Amino acid sequence: MRHTMKARRALTAVAITSGLALLVVGCGGDGGDKKGKSTASTPVTHKTESGDKAQESVTPQPDEVLAQVKGGDSVTITINSAVRDSGGFVTISGKVMNGANKAWNPASWSGDEKELVNNSASMAGASLVDMTGKKKYLILRDTDGRCLCTKFTGGFQANSEKPFYAQFPAPPASTKSVEFQIADMPPATIDITDGE
Repeated sequence: MRHTMKARRALTAVAITSGLALLVVGCGGDGGDKKGKSTASTPVTHKTESGDKAQESVTPQPDEVLAQVKGGDSVTITINSAVRDSGGFVTISGKVMNGANKAWNPASWSGDEKELVNNSASMAGASLVDMTGKKKYLILRDTDGRCLCTKFTGGFQANSEKPFYAQFPAPPASTKSVEFQIADMPPATIDITDGE
């Protein structure tokens, strides 16, 4: 009888001790989870905020308008970037919009240079003018006379828009602003950004 009572007391003590230990671990686990959750949620929130901030600084760039000019035939040129790279080039990019209710072909945009005669319906006739340095920069071309620029194959349908790019020799680093010109469109003054 005494042995049975001792065994029961020992088992009860073990059960109570185990129960208390589990309760303490359980409580400690919750606190740890809460700490873990708060620690985990802080970086996630921070990353999300950082991501949003980064997105805010990056997202507007493609839609940033450096210049916009409207010409005859309801054509609008929007320039979104003008980047000078380390290779000595300036790349201009943006969009051309045909706002007319009829198709349009920029045949006259290829320019008058004999070298560029095979670049019809393109940005081949574009140029940059450095007003400060009093110098004009013509579009770059390869050895076959193909311009380093967009060709608008098929022209423009009514009320349509197409992206474009055009590459030029870079003016001196001291030149921060140039005029972009093409055909009979008004000149567009743009600021050059230094790239990598």
